[in-house]
Amino acid sequence: MKKVTVFLISVLAFVCFTVPVNAFGDTADEIAAADGFIAEKSAEALLTVNTSAALNISAKSYLLMDRNTGTVLLAGNEHARLYPASVTKIMSMLLISEALESGRLSYDMTVTCSDTAAAKGGSQIWLEPGESMTVRELMKATAVYSANDACALLGETVAGSERAFVDMMNEKAASLGMNDTHFDNCTGLDDDTDTHLTSAYDIALMSRELMKHESVKEFSSIWMDELRGGQTQLVNTNKLIRTYKGATGLKTGTTSKAGCCISATAERDGLELIAVILGAPSGKERFSSAKELLDYGFAKYEIYSASPTLTGEERVPVTHGVVSEITVKSGKTGEMLIDKGSREKITEKTTLFESVQAPVKSGDTVGKTEFFVNETKIGECPVLAAENAEEMTLASAIHCIFGAFVRK
Repeated sequence: MKKVTVFLISVLAFVCFTVPVNAFGDTADEIAAADGFIAEKSAEALLTVNTSAALNISAKSYLLMDRNTGTVLLAGNEHARLYPASVTKIMSMLLISEALESGRLSYDMTVTCSDTAAAKGGSQIWLEPGESMTVRELMKATAVYSANDACALLGETVAGSERAFVDMMNEKAASLGMNDTHFDNCTGLDDDTDTHLTSAYDIALMSRELMKHESVKEFSSIWMDELRGGQTQLVNTNKLIRTYKGATGLKTGTTSKAGCCISATAERDGLELIAVILGAPSGKERFSSAKELLDYGFAKYEIYSASPTLTGEERVPVTHGVVSEITVKSGKTGEMLIDKGSREKITEKTTLFESVQAPVKSGDTVGKTEFFVNETKIGECPVLAAENAEEMTLASAIHCIFGAFVRK
């Protein structure tokens, strides 16, 4: 009798190990791996996007971009290679922000001014050779007052020299796809160069990348501040910080070659916009043109935060697992840009894998939810496993069988 029992247990264990647990339900071939479904972040196929001049913009080049999706909403002559003046410092601040986040710099680090940094002309805080300031103070001077000496000193601190820092700037530009860009310095001074050039499109790209570093807003949104215990007053060169609702930055620039330039950023109700103006004839027209672009974007578009709507009853069968099925949960919320007024027209469709192969980890992709407006797909988000499902082994199969006998 014992031999029969052992034989039956072995046979049952073998069956449990080799036959899919959900064999009596619907099964299908394995579908894409966990990274096969990626939430779409842009609804460009549906958006009413105008990439030709539609407003009264006084500039050689302009562009309006949604920061979340990178969608260009309005543009004119956006790839013209022009002088950017101090808008250049967006790339400088990007590399400095990366150095801060990696730990190569800290805000409390004290830096001593070099002769070369102190000799920078144009807008400055009049650093003296040998004078010390913290990285936080220098970053504030760069972002708020567009101080060339402070920016150059930070660049030297990051890379060892301004020349090495400029090489880093050009490498970063290439990695971001800034194909219209070449930097000759970190400040935007252009008296002795004819090749320090970029475009409105490329400026939007680096602005978008910089604004991923939330700490930058601590500086770019300052209207007035001070240094040296109140002896040096700082007033933001970007007047929109004081006058425009939701303004978060970012950088102005003015030279005789470049004209008046700005990359202006603002946020309202989750929608973040980047407005780039290059070559405006005056500071007043620079700000009015940027404001007109931002107004256009906020009036016409909104961000839809898409997350799968699940009932809690959804299950996905598991093959070769210690459990026959698993529950699911919503994946990462996807942010999609839509025309204002189309939110109520959005529908969704959730499709789950017919089965998944054990082992399964909580967080693995097991399906997707697609979002539509008038049958036009505007994006998708993943549906994830809400629990683990271990693979069935011979040992676990025997354990399950003995457990069933004990329960009986």
